[in-house]
Amino acid sequence: MPVLSTSPFLKPAHLWSPRNSPGRQRRHTLPASEFRCLSPEDAVSVFEIEREAFISVSGDCPLHLDEIRHFLTLCPELSLGWFEEGRLVAFIIGSLWDQDRLSQAALTLHKPRGTAVHIHVLAVHRTFRQQGKGSILMWRYLQYLRCLPFARRAVLMCEDFLVPFYEKCGFKALGPCEVTVGALAFTEMQHVVRGHAFMRRNSGC
Repeated sequence: MPVLSTSPFLKPAHLWSPRNSPGRQRRHTLPASEFRCLSPEDAVSVFEIEREAFISVSGDCPLHLDEIRHFLTLCPELSLGWFEEGRLVAFIIGSLWDQDRLSQAALTLHKPRGTAVHIHVLAVHRTFRQQGKGSILMWRYLQYLRCLPFARRAVLMCEDFLVPFYEKCGFKALGPCEVTVGALAFTEMQHVVRGHAFMRRNSGC
């Protein structure tokens, strides 16, 4: 697995200069904006954002708190959080899948030998919505996946009203997803993350 600090896409958004070098920074200050993988210790903050974002729309969450902890324990490297001054404002949680299409089992399983990154959820804190943060976070996440040697594509399922958002992020619809949750039906979408050799050679991955 790559070490996150080696990936230019996950470095703090502020730029280094002599003025903000470690020797000159005030003690105990937090970076204004930081992207990093999540850990099980972030699970409660993740769930609070997700619960508020999804329950009002669909009545349920893609992942419950124990499932969040499950994936952040098994595959934290497939998650990404956006922090503003130490506060989580947006996140993505993924796991690996080893079949061409998603099935009901994909909702709870992580397949370590898989080459498809199943994006379970993307959510933004209500205070930071309508600012383009979801698109920016997805872009950074896809750049990061291109640095992972085992990742071939990203897949997700979403309700129809979210299809245009993910199309703008570069995903292509594969058709109806066989997974259902209660009365909800979904479209399955895919983004190929390999085949970008020039980008990988020049990205510092």
